[in-house]
Amino acid sequence: MTFEHQGLLFHREQRLHDVARQRLRSAVREDAYAVLAVSACRAAALTEGLGDAERDRVHVIDRTALYSAPGRTLAVLHRLALTHGPAPVTVVAEPPLAGGSAMELREWLRLESVLSTALAPMPLRLLCVHDARRLAPHVRSAVRATHPVLVGPDGPRSNGAYLGTAAFGVRPTAPEPLPVTGPVHQLEIGLSLPRLRQELTHLGRAAGWPEHRVDDLVVAVNELAANVLEHGAGKGTVTVWRAPERWVCDVFDEDGGLVDPLTGYRPADGTRPRGYGLWIARQTCDFLEICGSGAGSLVRLHFLDREYSPRAGGAG
Repeated sequence: MTFEHQGLLFHREQRLHDVARQRLRSAVREDAYAVLAVSACRAAALTEGLGDAERDRVHVIDRTALYSAPGRTLAVLHRLALTHGPAPVTVVAEPPLAGGSAMELREWLRLESVLSTALAPMPLRLLCVHDARRLAPHVRSAVRATHPVLVGPDGPRSNGAYLGTAAFGVRPTAPEPLPVTGPVHQLEIGLSLPRLRQELTHLGRAAGWPEHRVDDLVVAVNELAANVLEHGAGKGTVTVWRAPERWVCDVFDEDGGLVDPLTGYRPADGTRPRGYGLWIARQTCDFLEICGSGAGSLVRLHFLDREYSPRAGGAG
């Protein structure tokens, strides 16, 4: 089998229970590796309706562990298929589309739009369940645009509204503005990547970043700077600053050749020379935006501050 991506928009909990339990039972019957990643209360209600033998075969995982960041979500799904294949893997999951900023919602939807191509050869069945009562009309429309198959009253059916990567494949010219709550630091991308890594390490520590976030920053920027040197203009800048609830890093390439905002979501595609570095960067940051024009390409990295409070954030 190859990757199957289906969506369920439900208005009643019972509808979710009926479809999800049927999917999990089918997975158990065919000896597939079954995974459930929904909110804790929904997971308890869903598994309560399964038999003891079925419940023992369903692997319930923390929803936030699967959906910690778009790039890491794709990596987890990729790893599940590689680890448990060639036997099929069935995942019933609840994507985080009901909260967050407009940028975060857009990046989650971009991930949804690219899954059918990014995971195409994998023996994986993914059912994305969406509580339609909590989603705005434009988000419900986006769900329809990013799932090739929808589960209706009569079961799965081909989705005529499906657009795939065309739904969110246009590169914006600039990221949305964010307020700056601390000093802005800028470094030049030169020929010495070791020196850049050292400067970033000192900068992150001086700014009070947690050590693991400093490591994430250095790894992500090193990959992007290497792309600038090898495939871009050969020069550019790295700008690091603080915004509410996050640290932000902009990597600017004076060449505007990075045009696909979905680059880095295709780990198996060796035809895109920048894809591998961005694949790594997407996993080390929380959100990654690709913007620009012919005058240059900008990659914005968001590192969320999980311990943010307005008082601490205002202090920078």
